[in-house]
Order: sequence, then structure tokens, then C-alpha cells
Amino acid sequence: MLVHGLWRGKSSMWLLARRLEDAGFDVFRADYDSLTATTGEIVRQVAAQIDACCRDRPGPVHFVGHSMGGLAIRAYLVESHIPNRGRVVLIGSPNSGTPIVDDYQDTWWMGLAGPAANALGTGPESFPNMLPEPDYPVGVIAGFWVGPFGLDFIPEADDGLVPVESTKVPGMADFVAIDVSHSFMRYDDDVAKQTIAFLRDGHFIHE
Repeated sequence: MLVHGLWRGKSSMWLLARRLEDAGFDVFRADYDSLTATTGEIVRQVAAQIDACCRDRPGPVHFVGHSMGGLAIRAYLVESHIPNRGRVVLIGSPNSGTPIVDDYQDTWWMGLAGPAANALGTGPESFPNMLPEPDYPVGVIAGFWVGPFGLDFIPEADDGLVPVESTKVPGMADFVAIDVSHSFMRYDDDVAKQTIAFLRDGHFIHE
């Protein structure tokens, strides 16, 4: 199960889906309203598709989510005990929120970003920080990137939108950081290779 991030659709995951299929995985791409839906509505939309696609499939069902997609997967797995649950890879997901939401929540452009984006702050009652610690094998892939001319809105290592430290989850099985920006993680060959490695072996490739 492959789930995209905010302001995108399932077509944005086409290259990662193809690489997973080339590695021998059957891939289903979930879709959701990524601009106007609340986090609760997003989780319900994704959950309905996961249940319809995968609840009764034989063999393990693995989950891969980019950004908000990873949080939707985590929220689904809190309420739904899929019997054939496999491994989970979170790609650039703001598991502790992002300070960009805190710093710019009162601006007009954050208002245009939609209710789900505005729920991704770093406070204790933000959507990501209300999710419980996973009780399943999770691999976390973070990006780190410096914008053109050194432009950066976050005063710590980050992928342009999410700090590296904010991608980490308590109890995660493995972690890797890759030199790629947040938006391009879903197209990156190293991200795909690390995702495949974790789904197959339960750990990333560390050289």
C-alpha cells in the first residue's frame, strides 16, 4: 500500500510504485483529498481503500507513505488491526510535526494550504503528536537539503519542510537520512532502494 503526501494525488507516486513493482511487489496506490479534507477525513478515505484492497489478501501487506501519507498509515493502524500487516516505511513524514506550521500558521498562504497542513505543528495536540508509538516494524527515511543560495526556513538539518529529527519515531526499527529535498523524495532512486531493502529485510542498507 502506497500513500502520497499533501497537495498531491496518487499519480505523484508513479515512479516509486514502478520501482517497487520491478522489485516484485504488488502495489496499490491509495488516494485522498489532499487540499480541503481534515486529517480525520483523510484517514477515513485512506482506511476505506486499504480495507477494500488488502484486508483479506494472503501474505503480508506492507505500507509506504510519503509525508502526510505516512501519518495517515500510522493513524489507520491505530484503529485497524489488519491480520496480514507487514512492515511500514515512512518517507519524510513529520512524525513530531514541523515548525514551519508553528511559525507561519497565521499567514494567508498557510490558510490556503488546507486544514490537514495546519494540523502538522509541533505542539502536543497536533495530529502527528497525538498518534501513539507504533507496535509494528517501522523504517524511517529522512531527507536533508539546503535550498538555493542557502535559503532555509528551519534552523536545523531538514529536507526543506520537515526537520530530520522530526521524522524519527520512538521504537523505530531503523533510520536513514538521504541527501534529497522533501518533494523529490518520492522520485529519488536511493529512497526507492532503501524502501525496498526495509520491506524485504526489516532494515536499511548502511555502508
